[in-house]
Amino acid sequence: MSTAEQAPRPSLRSFRRRQPDEAPFACLTAFDALTAGHLAAAGIPLLLVGDSLAQVALGYPDTTHVPLDIMVALTAAVRRGAPGVFVMADLPFLAALTEEDALRAAARFVTEGGADAVKIEMDDSRTGWIKTMADAGIATVPHLGCRPQHVKRAGGYRVAGKTANDRQQLAASAKNMEDAGAVMLLLEAATPEAARAIRENTTLPLIGCGAGPDCDGQIVVTADLLGLTPKQPSFAPPMVDGISPLATMAQTWIQTVADRQAGGNYQTSDGGR
Repeated sequence: MSTAEQAPRPSLRSFRRRQPDEAPFACLTAFDALTAGHLAAAGIPLLLVGDSLAQVALGYPDTTHVPLDIMVALTAAVRRGAPGVFVMADLPFLAALTEEDALRAAARFVTEGGADAVKIEMDDSRTGWIKTMADAGIATVPHLGCRPQHVKRAGGYRVAGKTANDRQQLAASAKNMEDAGAVMLLLEAATPEAARAIRENTTLPLIGCGAGPDCDGQIVVTADLLGLTPKQPSFAPPMVDGISPLATMAQTWIQTVADRQAGGNYQTSDGGR
């Protein structure tokens, strides 16, 4: 399909609150133009340029290390590779230390990266940031529940919403963030009861990441579904064996080179590739 023939990019209305008889929408992560294009062609309407790239692509031990400049550049790559999808970008830890830093970084994602929305790991102390960004014309998606950027302070990864009090606090926070101008919500590693409490207390679409089946959308890390990561979360079991084809390709190439079968028909011609 040519650029001129591509379907219109999904708007926020496309991700409205689902009714019980409506299918949730599927979301995945992407960090490069090629992958983004393939996922878009398969029908994925929303791609997240997530800070999970710190571990998946950059080899860091957690998400707190990813640099803002890299995140912005890769968001732009995903936008170029998939111009017809809704692109959400993760505000990295080091860019969200103050409200002013967060606003400037979010603006870069929109202007330089072409993002449609910016996801921010939130608590009640940051609710005012949402209004500031909304007033600046930036669509924000608060990230609630388990927040990977803050696991060191929290003492590790913990499931959110286990108690009635926890669920009540999550629902109240979500409502405050909706009132401040958030456009969607993302809930990670939370009980299904927590997701239902948030949905009952807000009107925004809720994207779940290991938060039960009742969310309006579901998102996981693409590399997990491909089986490429060392350990997949329980809510994202591999759907294909992505390692074997890579290993087979590499081994076949090694043998092809060893047999001196490479470089002949494949050498660059005067016309390039």
